[in-house]
Amino acid sequence: MKVFPVIETKRLILREVTLDDAGDMFKYLSDKDVVKPMGLDPFETVNDVWDEIKWYESIFEKGSGIRWGITLKNSGKVIGSCGFLNMVTKHHRAEIGYELSKDHWGKGIASETLEAVVMYGYRHFQLERIEALIEPDNHPSQKLVEKQGFRREGLLRHYEFTRGKFDDLYMYSLIKEDLNGNSF
Repeated sequence: MKVFPVIETKRLILREVTLDDAGDMFKYLSDKDVVKPMGLDPFETVNDVWDEIKWYESIFEKGSGIRWGITLKNSGKVIGSCGFLNMVTKHHRAEIGYELSKDHWGKGIASETLEAVVMYGYRHFQLERIEALIEPDNHPSQKLVEKQGFRREGLLRHYEFTRGKFDDLYMYSLIKEDLNGNSF
């Protein structure tokens, strides 16, 4: 069995989520403002969260992704998640995804998390390319990834079918060499 890595930053511990975290996760996954950019409807029960946690476990076991729970060092409660999905080791690329409880928006937590997870991907998964797919009206997320050095490559028209409609998504990418000042 693989050991789930823990990432520590100045204010955060990024760790594996467990079924015990479902209550904390339900608080933000039931918020329409948090899940809408993910193409999801608000979660209605803790069982929905258990399914999400099981998905996190399955992508980690299969090696197709990893999702860390975001916790503040002083509380240990899960306030969001961030990680990789659709990892293609042959091509050294992955997609990054994240969400954060609305209570913690605008405090730099998403930026601190994203930076740590991106660096982990380059150092430990030997990624060359990290992609972020973002809805055109999700300006805060676009600003977040651009601040981290991601570049918008273009618009993927009708890329996903979610919540009964086709969604356009911007494709952003960050190539390892874009981060000149960082050592791997």
